[in-house]
Amino acid sequence: MNWILLIIAGFFEVGFATCLGKAKETSGSVSGYWMVGFFVCLSISMYLLYRATLTLPIGTAYAVWTGIGAVGTVLIGVFVFKEPATFWRIFFLSTLIASIVGLKFVSN
Repeated sequence: MNWILLIIAGFFEVGFATCLGKAKETSGSVSGYWMVGFFVCLSISMYLLYRATLTLPIGTAYAVWTGIGAVGTVLIGVFVFKEPATFWRIFFLSTLIASIVGLKFVSN
């Protein structure tokens, strides 16, 4: 169950990073709404990370959480914000995913 909480926390990390990107692109009250979304996603993500670390090792949980956030944010950057998807970006993104999966298999 705590692995599921950790994965959901990672998705909310992607959410708060996405909200920051959208807030940067907008102005006025629309930007304020994106910032509200940022704080909501941040709060949920941190709470779920905390809950997951009650039973998972902190080093593994934090690495997986940031890894999910990093991978998801890069994918959002490519598909939503039209950032470049170069060979090396995809290559290192793949190695990051392999590392996250590896941490899952070697942790208790």
